[in-house]
Amino acid sequence: MDKKSVKDLDLQGKKVLMRADFNVPLDSDKNITDDSRIKAALKTINYILEKKGKLILISHLGRPKGQPKEELSLRPVAKRLSQLIGKPVKMVDDCIGQKVKDEVDGLEPGGVILLENLRFHPQEKANDQSFAKDLASLADLYVNDAFGTAHRAHASTEGVTHFLDSAAGFLIDKEINYFQKVLTDPKPPFVFILGGAKVSDKIPVIENMLDKANSIVIGGAMAYTFLKAKGQEVGSSLLEADMLELVQKTLAKAKEKGVDILLPLDHIVTDDIKAGKNLKTTEGVDIESGWIGVDIGPKTQKEFGEKIKTAGTIVWNGPMGIFENDLFSQGTKSIAEAITESQAVSVIGGGDTAAAVKKFQLEEKMSHISTGGGASLQYLEGKELPGISALSDK
Repeated sequence: MDKKSVKDLDLQGKKVLMRADFNVPLDSDKNITDDSRIKAALKTINYILEKKGKLILISHLGRPKGQPKEELSLRPVAKRLSQLIGKPVKMVDDCIGQKVKDEVDGLEPGGVILLENLRFHPQEKANDQSFAKDLASLADLYVNDAFGTAHRAHASTEGVTHFLDSAAGFLIDKEINYFQKVLTDPKPPFVFILGGAKVSDKIPVIENMLDKANSIVIGGAMAYTFLKAKGQEVGSSLLEADMLELVQKTLAKAKEKGVDILLPLDHIVTDDIKAGKNLKTTEGVDIESGWIGVDIGPKTQKEFGEKIKTAGTIVWNGPMGIFENDLFSQGTKSIAEAITESQAVSVIGGGDTAAAVKKFQLEEKMSHISTGGGASLQYLEGKELPGISALSDK
């Protein structure tokens, strides 16, 4: 990257404002059910503390919509982080104001505090410059290690960089290096796997990948719009009818460029998603009226798997079916297993894809699992991420 790294900063005795992504899942008792995002920030946190920086951590959690909500407090994160780094992490009840300033001023070198949920203030998402200035006034330096929010121009990701010398943490460095490698110098053949629900969310990334990938494998609910665009019957499956013309143009472009687009050959279908009782496998591509596609079928799993196993580079964004339900998860699992059997450099887009890989306990066998679903998708589209482009140049 041509941006400053945390390693380029003189941290000793300096107050360091660090944006982390601690947007972790909580159960009804406010217990953290997956601490991966906290662990992903540890390298940068420990480095700043070892260099005797005074660390001020900021993050959001959930969607409080600009209002303080006790159930979305970052207190459970402070508790878990304290266990992980082996030293107390003081929790402060707000992220701006005199009380926060007093707590920050009391920090010793090598000390750490966590400020309360940024999104308790509507000014955070609005990238309000006065709010950003208040956050920046707490510190001497700024480090962004929240890749999961780097595609958002918020006060804590873009706004604060106007007031402080700013650098990327180790996680952002790692994320960008992996994505740059697969986008600019992929080992062939490059297989891009795409799933999930909406075609409208994915067309820009498909367009960008037509100049980079050798094959694009498409599953999930978005595949039904592709199949319908080719004249196949999709029954009562999820369909974006307003996208059919655009999908037809995309398929034509892929053909012109010699990019192989693989679509499902068969499906697991049900007539009732909620009950999931009447499940069957279609004989071919068409789905009869009244039936809903919920996963790719065994022929598709075999064909997709064979393509994946021969890849040199794999990027995967989006599950093949409703993987959260074990009845509809086999297709997604088969893709994950095929990736582990390949010799490819494998980069897994965050969000649902990362959750699926973890569900099947295959995360250790992937080259890189991104911490940002939306951010990784936007990067794969070829767009700038405001939270990274705003950082100080080297």
